[in-house]
Amino acid sequence: MVEGTDVKKLLLVDDEVGYLEVLAKRLTHRGFKVTTASSGAEAIRALRKWEFDLAVVDLKMEDMDGIEVLKVLKKMDPALQVIILTGHGSERAARDGIAHGAFDYLIKPIGLDPLIARIRAALSPEST
Repeated sequence: MVEGTDVKKLLLVDDEVGYLEVLAKRLTHRGFKVTTASSGAEAIRALRKWEFDLAVVDLKMEDMDGIEVLKVLKKMDPALQVIILTGHGSERAARDGIAHGAFDYLIKPIGLDPLIARIRAALSPEST
């Protein structure tokens, strides 16, 4: 690692474990430090232990809805940027996510490069 490099820490939250692992591996190879959580409760526990620059949260999960997770994460760390990523998109859910502080709402499947572009946009000084 180059001295002075600011590695961004991401929290990925998705109950589709296979998708979560592949996405984590691909983002790690692109230079991000990635922590995964396969449930909303696990994401909350992770945020209690560590600091993150950004969370990518699935909308539909078994234990908690992504909007609920978003609300809790933002309450715990108001500066945390959150992107909602889902295969079950709706205009209402997108509006709810943005209204509760999500930076963006993206629909699966999404290519890695467009996702990284949105992550970088969320992490840019202009967005905070």
